[in-house]
Amino acid sequence: MHARLGDVLIVESPTTGVTKRDGEIVGLHHEDGTPPYDVRWSDTREVTLVFPGPDAHVRHVVHGPADPAADPGRTGTD
Repeated sequence: MHARLGDVLIVESPTTGVTKRDGEIVGLHHEDGTPPYDVRWSDTREVTLVFPGPDAHVRHVVHGPADPAADPGRTGTD
């Protein structure tokens, strides 16, 4: 499992596949993005140290525009 700041950690119910809890990864403890993570939970806004188990996965969030032409701040003169 690898994550970047801003990605979402999702913990699912192992029996139903329904999301039990999710939160934003706000801290990394290893440069390579491996656990543990500091997670700000969406339900409580509390930040906790998390060692994800087999019922967890990371949803990667796109950081910045994927297409530089889609950047509204770009002037087109570069």
